[in-house]
Amino acid sequence: MEKTYYSRTENSDDVLLVMAKVSLLTKQLNSLTLAEQQEKQEIIRELFGSVGSNPFVGDNFHCDFWQNIHVGDNFHADYNCTMLDLAEIRIGNNCLIGPDVGIYTAGHRVEPEGRILDVYGIPIIIGDDVWIGGHSTILPGVTIGKNAVVAAGAVVTKDVPDNVVEGGNPAKVIKKIEV
Repeated sequence: MEKTYYSRTENSDDVLLVMAKVSLLTKQLNSLTLAEQQEKQEIIRELFGSVGSNPFVGDNFHCDFWQNIHVGDNFHADYNCTMLDLAEIRIGNNCLIGPDVGIYTAGHRVEPEGRILDVYGIPIIIGDDVWIGGHSTILPGVTIGKNAVVAAGAVVTKDVPDNVVEGGNPAKVIKKIEV
């Protein structure tokens, strides 16, 4: 997958406006109660790049850029979900994201010189009918196959095949799912 590069030393007025808009939208989203689903869905549709039917985002959601997140029908992100979307995040239909999950397209160089200023992003793709368990972390460039389950607390550093349960740190296949 192709890397997107970004330098904090080159924050243009346009980038700062986008980040301010995202900050405002996420604060509005997080201020609404679960009973205000219609209003929450309107903000999700403005914040994300594309949204299928019936999206749900629990309290305390965070992302850093605007319209780089694309979700299918029946998307559900539980409480405390963070998506660092410097690059695109594409999530299929009928996906469930557990509480305290981090989906991070962004990374930094290993060498200390310039580490804090230079950032890269690699897209993340999550297939249809995926369940990501609570406290899991999905790292840049990962593709998660359809029907997969990421066990709670997993750190996913490499692609996950279709129809498997994957868990651990680093995550590995625990068992196959019969479909």
